[in-house]
Amino acid sequence: MVARRKNSSTPAVRTALAGDVLVALAKSAAALWTGSSAMTSEAIHSFVDAGNEILLLYGICRAGRRPDIEHPLGYGRELYFWSFIVALLVFALGAGFAVFEGINHVLHPEPIQHPLINYLVLGVAFGLEGWAWLVSFKQFDAASGDLGVYAAFRASKDPPSFMILFENSAALLGLIVAAIGTASAVAFHQPYLDGVASIVIGVILGGTAVLLARESKSLLIGERADPHLSHSILAIAAAEPFVTRANGLMTVQLSPDQILAALSLEFSDERTILQVEQQVIALEQHVRAAHPEVVVLFIKPQTDKTYSAQRRDRFGDPVEGAPKRRRSWPFRLRLPLLAPRSWLRRRRVPPMTSKGAVPAVEV
Repeated sequence: MVARRKNSSTPAVRTALAGDVLVALAKSAAALWTGSSAMTSEAIHSFVDAGNEILLLYGICRAGRRPDIEHPLGYGRELYFWSFIVALLVFALGAGFAVFEGINHVLHPEPIQHPLINYLVLGVAFGLEGWAWLVSFKQFDAASGDLGVYAAFRASKDPPSFMILFENSAALLGLIVAAIGTASAVAFHQPYLDGVASIVIGVILGGTAVLLARESKSLLIGERADPHLSHSILAIAAAEPFVTRANGLMTVQLSPDQILAALSLEFSDERTILQVEQQVIALEQHVRAAHPEVVVLFIKPQTDKTYSAQRRDRFGDPVEGAPKRRRSWPFRLRLPLLAPRSWLRRRRVPPMTSKGAVPAVEV
């Protein structure tokens, strides 16, 4: 196993961190000057985001360590652990404090002083957050291929990429809500509307945190790799001269660019043990040449009958044991004005042809 390569999300995380630190300082000054509840919530939100980005960078650094005897599969999943912690912090600190501050301001409203300062800081913050959002969007877009935004989010194995995008999106929405809350409180002489805006910001952060926590938890528990990679590995194995059948493949995502794969193959009975060993070595080289992210590859010689029986013992009936399709939302998240047309197309798994029989579904 080799050490992890540099994470492609690192530039986006660093950009977001720089922007959030500047924005948090500006919002804090404006909140102290004007007494705005929504601006206070936004300041806390930016500080939480900055802390989260530090944790993500720490997780990226820790996940890049070489494997050792105590951790033979490496430390890749540490990135998933810190990503889950980040999602909890967004919910507990960001959303929780925003709702608390909003309720307190609704019960004890105070007029906003110097609202023009609020507008100025919100404008500057929107520019900085927009810049960070654009950087994260481009990085996420480059990795998403032809998938839609929500589908790419569910399929992604790189938490920092979608976390930064979603956090920046929530930040932009929060700035808009804060501006509306400030303008409404001043225009209608109803200071409690500023507190209502703070509560809405908390709801936005809470919803974002739930999405991030759900996906991070799934990756932390252990998700299979992209089905396209599985089909490719099975095709490579089936094309080997001594392989009579590629029975199946099991994969586990260890980190964004580290995958464990276990391959079941049936070899020709005419081959000796030495020939099978040489073929296995050659197959490992072919797989790693095509997919360097496969850092651990186990190959188990067995008949299709034995493989099918073991598969039934582990997953139940072959039909019931197949991976279930994730429940889709009643709507799809789209960015029609900014997203390329390729996002409107769903990617399909092309049919695979090989000399050997290859199962259609990975287990």
